[in-house]
Amino acid sequence: MGKPKRSNVLAVAEESMTPPDELTTTQSLARVVKAEGNSLYTCALPNTKPILVELEPRFRNTMWIRRGGYVLVDMASKDERPANSRVVGEIINVVRDEKQWRKQPYWPKEFTKNTYDDEEDENSTVGKMPPSDSEEEDGP
Repeated sequence: MGKPKRSNVLAVAEESMTPPDELTTTQSLARVVKAEGNSLYTCALPNTKPILVELEPRFRNTMWIRRGGYVLVDMASKDERPANSRVVGEIINVVRDEKQWRKQPYWPKEFTKNTYDDEEDENSTVGKMPPSDSEEEDGP
């Protein structure tokens, strides 16, 4: 698979900067919980129900989707998928300018600005130094 054309990357990036005026009945905002691989993501809907969605092909290799970020999912293709498929929808847009999206009337009140639990921060080792040898040894 080759490198995406720069014009395509810019077009996709520009599209994701502007939120749509309204959502259809099959569309919903969701928070990314986990990347599953092969362009599949577990996302949480505003009612916290986890769903498995697929990244639309035009976004593949052009945008980063981070855990805790927001995406716009469309579940209209749910009926077109095989009955045994766990995938229930498609990521049709990636929220990049969250401030603009939050101004929209359809932004779910369940998605507050603080997306991380305090408990998660306490156990995080991000930005911390590894233990030194003297801390690990009990001494003589």
